[in-house]
Amino acid sequence: MLIHPQFDPVAIHLGPFAVHWYGLMYLVAFMLFLWLGKLRIRTLNRPGWDDKMMDDLLFYGILGVVLGGRLGEVLFYNPSYYVSRPLEILAVWQGGMSFHGGFLGVLVAMALFARQHKLPWLQLMDFIAPLVPLGLGAGRIGNFINAELWGRPTNVAWGMVFPNVDDVPRHPSQLYEFALEGLVLFALMWLYSRKPRPVGAVSGLFLIGYGSFRFFVEYTRNPDDGIFGLMSFGISMGQWLSLPMVIVGLVLLLRGQRKSATGHL
Repeated sequence: MLIHPQFDPVAIHLGPFAVHWYGLMYLVAFMLFLWLGKLRIRTLNRPGWDDKMMDDLLFYGILGVVLGGRLGEVLFYNPSYYVSRPLEILAVWQGGMSFHGGFLGVLVAMALFARQHKLPWLQLMDFIAPLVPLGLGAGRIGNFINAELWGRPTNVAWGMVFPNVDDVPRHPSQLYEFALEGLVLFALMWLYSRKPRPVGAVSGLFLIGYGSFRFFVEYTRNPDDGIFGLMSFGISMGQWLSLPMVIVGLVLLLRGQRKSATGHL
């Protein structure tokens, strides 16, 4: 049996200001996105796609992730809590960011970016999809440091006690998500996108990969009390939100393969 180290959520104290590990993980995620994006641009050789574009893309992405992620947490998971404590909506340093909300925020932000730069929106999403998983992994490390989003009780040898919760061994589900949604998904996406693919295929693989991994890990993660209740039809809120991702991903991937087979890309 393992015991969570109970890290101090504050990484650095700068006088009256505190820099939280959770915020640092977001900084790591954004820097990885920027670095991988510039690396990927060098392999595309597309006019107008340059480092300046990546800087602008990062700005739009940050807005989408932060605003969408926080609104997703408020609307999907804890609406009653934040209605009674509206000022805490702004306290993003305390944790509480919904991936699915951040994902929707990024979709909107990228639509605005694509319109401003006169780029095909789905082609832009194919470009950024391989850049995302490592950032997701960094976010899960932040969850682990904060001892939040813990797993369900378990008897496995690597079960971990989270003293801030109780003395019951639980799945370290944050680390499962770091491995699957972060490392494994990144490897799949990076390898798949190295060769030219039909428009929408890379985005489709990301949706299928993330949705499937998240749906699986939810069986080991303590379910969140969402707008459908703690568990609805035996499915958690995270699973309900992941199912449409898998369905849309399959549609995109199959449509791309069909167009590729008929010669219409």
